[in-house]
Amino acid sequence: MGFCTQDEYHRFLHQCPIFERMLVEDGVLLCKYWFSVSDVEQERRFLARRDDPMRRWKLSPMDLESITRWEDYSRAKDEMFVHTDIPEARWHVVESEDKRRPGST
Repeated sequence: MGFCTQDEYHRFLHQCPIFERMLVEDGVLLCKYWFSVSDVEQERRFLARRDDPMRRWKLSPMDLESITRWEDYSRAKDEMFVHTDIPEARWHVVESEDKRRPGST
């Protein structure tokens, strides 16, 4: 989405686990959760927000753009996990197809 340069992105992937280790060493309990949802379900949610005036405020231009970049986001998430899922601060993936019951699919 153009939020940073490639150099900044690679620096983040290098520095993030270092920073997280420092936090944990200082006694911070660091819990990282990734709420996973399929592209089909995410698009359904976005369309529901678009069509419901009470939920439209939840839909940003970035959300709409993300629909066309689903594969890019998925690859970026996988790459981030490779670099930042460290023993001191693991990622916890929550399958959340059903928002009312995270953990169920």
